[in-house]
Amino acid sequence: MNQGSYQRLMESLIRCNEQLFELASKQSQPTTQALLQMQMQDLSNALNKGMEDPAALLTQQANWWQSQLQLFQNAMLKQAGQEVAPMVEPERGDRRFRDSQWQEHPWYDYIKQSYLLTARQMLEQVDRIPDLTDAERDRLRFFTRQMVNALAPSNFLASNPELLKLTLESGGHNLLDGLKLLTEDIERSAGTLNVRMTDESAYQLGRDLATTPGEVIHQAPLFELIQYRPSTDTVAKRPLLIVPPFVNKYYILDLRPENSLVKYLVDQGHTVLMISWANPDQRHTQVDFEDYVVDGVLAALDAVEAATGEREVNAVGYCIGGTLLATAMAYMAGRRMKQRVKSATFFTTILDFSQPGELGAFINDEIVTAMETQNADNGLMDGRQLAVTFSLLRENNLYWNYYIDGYLKGQSPMAFDLLHWNCDSTNVAGPTHSTMLRQLYLENRLIQPGEFTVRGSKIDLGKITVPTYFVSTMDDHIALWQGTYQGMQCLAGEPTFVLGESGHIAGIINPPGGKYGHYTGPLADAAEDWLEQASHQEGSWWTHWQGWLSERQGAEPVPARNINKGIAPAPGDYVQVRLNPTAKGDAA
Repeated sequence: MNQGSYQRLMESLIRCNEQLFELASKQSQPTTQALLQMQMQDLSNALNKGMEDPAALLTQQANWWQSQLQLFQNAMLKQAGQEVAPMVEPERGDRRFRDSQWQEHPWYDYIKQSYLLTARQMLEQVDRIPDLTDAERDRLRFFTRQMVNALAPSNFLASNPELLKLTLESGGHNLLDGLKLLTEDIERSAGTLNVRMTDESAYQLGRDLATTPGEVIHQAPLFELIQYRPSTDTVAKRPLLIVPPFVNKYYILDLRPENSLVKYLVDQGHTVLMISWANPDQRHTQVDFEDYVVDGVLAALDAVEAATGEREVNAVGYCIGGTLLATAMAYMAGRRMKQRVKSATFFTTILDFSQPGELGAFINDEIVTAMETQNADNGLMDGRQLAVTFSLLRENNLYWNYYIDGYLKGQSPMAFDLLHWNCDSTNVAGPTHSTMLRQLYLENRLIQPGEFTVRGSKIDLGKITVPTYFVSTMDDHIALWQGTYQGMQCLAGEPTFVLGESGHIAGIINPPGGKYGHYTGPLADAAEDWLEQASHQEGSWWTHWQGWLSERQGAEPVPARNINKGIAPAPGDYVQVRLNPTAKGDAA
């Protein structure tokens, strides 16, 4: 590195440090303080419980030292040219140690194995601590995992052979480029570092993504309603209304033509209408969950009727959009309104929140109370902070790998449609977020008849009697499929359950010809019993669902519906609002 490059590196480091201190100053918010206090309490409790059996603790320490001494001896033997079998290997799918030097060079191999042995022992130690509650153990396991993965030798320049080689070969320009990216990312972050995952300038909505032809036919403070143009001569009489999650943007269901669920449904002869939620700002600080039910879903049903002349629909809800749809259906039933949703499909939807997955590490009264205080102070839950939280549920694949590629290798990320959507964050209105945390996640009121209310009306999911189709995914870490199966059983009617392979997103966005299969089978009392007798099917579940929908069209097909009163072309205005732009012209 020449003198000029070195000077620029130092100047960049100084500027970056100033911004990091500024970012750190925002960590005094109630939620962060509550998390730190909870971690300290859990750690103190774990240490006290562990000290109750000092002999076991000493044995574990002795075993660790013995393994480290053996590992050091193996490294010496390998340095001398002998073949030595590894004492520990990275787990399948762990991409942190792919560079050949981690295996071939004795001392990098030693660093790698020493780290893996230590990480494994720390995580196993959490499972050995006696007399912890399930919640305490889950939190300790989660935060211990976060710590050991943050300290991986692959995350540091001095201990990563690939990074050292790149730095020497480039004369340090990778660090200069990385600091530039880091500085930009700090500027667009909101209290927590948002590591960029993709080249956001590569895609434009309506041109590259969300391209299925359609029109915004209704606009309200909470949502726009998009009607898609038909591609068949006739369509099902009953329109299909999709309720996406309001914590993400709808175009996950309309990425590119080859993986667009919207296009697939249009081509199957459905009149498809999609809610596009507003990205909340200071105009939405009083919006609560019940407002999404009445002023969102029910208002969208009215708009569908005005556009198509059909009062009854088949409906789809994705994730929390499915929770919202089920609540709206129960609200109509509780108010003795005629049920306008004649069949309902739920993608990865939680109704029974007793199994919240890894998010359970954050769900307790202390954390929820702190979040409620933060939501009341700010009026909004910043979507950029939520995005980091979800990324840290899969930290090695969704955080640290992009940290290394961007800030240490200095590589601008590649364009990827799914990651473009994943990084397109949305705020959540403060009251809505607080209601979800306390009444849904913490208190699990939705499955308790009459305990959750909407505009004064008591909600009873058992009053939903229409046919339902639940599709969940085997590797979903946000909505555990066992929990969604349990929630399905709270509804009456005729349920169908399908389990897709892969995770929360890839298992749903799996068009015909995709690589993931699915499971179908007759219902059973317990989720695991259902899986034991279910049959594996090759290929996408979309075709299975289409067969189910075709039996619930309401009548003979009708002539294709044209769009008579469009306000603006799809994808509309609301979906264009971005919180964390890295490309000029994308700012909200």
